[in-house]
Amino acid sequence: MSTPVVITCAITGSQTRKSMNPAVPITPDEQIESTQAAFEAGATLVHVHVRNADESPSSSPELFARVQEGIDKHCPGMIIQFSTGGRGRDSEARGKPLHLRPDMASLATGSVNFATMIYENDPSLVETLAQTMLDFEIKPEIEVFDLAMLYNARDLLDRGLIKAPLHVQFVMGIKNALPAKRRVLEFLVEELHDILPDATWVAAGVGRHQFEVAQWCAEMGGNIRVGLEDGIRLSKDRLASGNADMVNRAVEICATAGRTVATAEQARELLSLPPARAQ
Repeated sequence: MSTPVVITCAITGSQTRKSMNPAVPITPDEQIESTQAAFEAGATLVHVHVRNADESPSSSPELFARVQEGIDKHCPGMIIQFSTGGRGRDSEARGKPLHLRPDMASLATGSVNFATMIYENDPSLVETLAQTMLDFEIKPEIEVFDLAMLYNARDLLDRGLIKAPLHVQFVMGIKNALPAKRRVLEFLVEELHDILPDATWVAAGVGRHQFEVAQWCAEMGGNIRVGLEDGIRLSKDRLASGNADMVNRAVEICATAGRTVATAEQARELLSLPPARAQ
């Protein structure tokens, strides 16, 4: 429990809209500004989606490059993680921005039902994205929406498509996927330690579960993810004024659990990443 907490901020996502919360950053300039505020509040890893002008999800390398450049400039040492998620994006486009060589990229290792759609990640796509990340020396964050995805990650490791030590994110609270229950997270972490003993982990709670799951992570020795991608409220009656609001709450949760917040340099060491690129 003396290990510092790496706080991830998922700044935008592909579904949350300004009509839901005006603080949601859409344009590259808005995303850079929101990320800088989150960084100054204590986040050391940023999970990046990009949007078109009409707020629709985009795979545009140009948009990713603009956000990446701005974060590198204004948030020294911050870990930049690109999303390769599939909601609203063609499967062939999901790996397009990886040639920009972010520090990390998300990698869901299987398909799962959501409330109104299938989040489809067929084996061929998963292998292609994993190989692309390997070729560009990008560390994947393994996204686990269901238990089988954890074992799929072990298989990818055994086949040399990803490298140890892994970083795993458990996504909790989406209908038809992993429920947001502490005993479920405890089981998942136990399985993780059994099959991937050197892995680091984080869990994301969706919607009203965001800070409840963050509390469990802090108490169980994991890392924390918050941000306007996962939920737009600080409480039932209060919208977040921005991503920094969410990060401030995460810092408070760390303090109540007796954990310190990792610096950017510590976060890179904890996640087995190289030092930040010189600017």
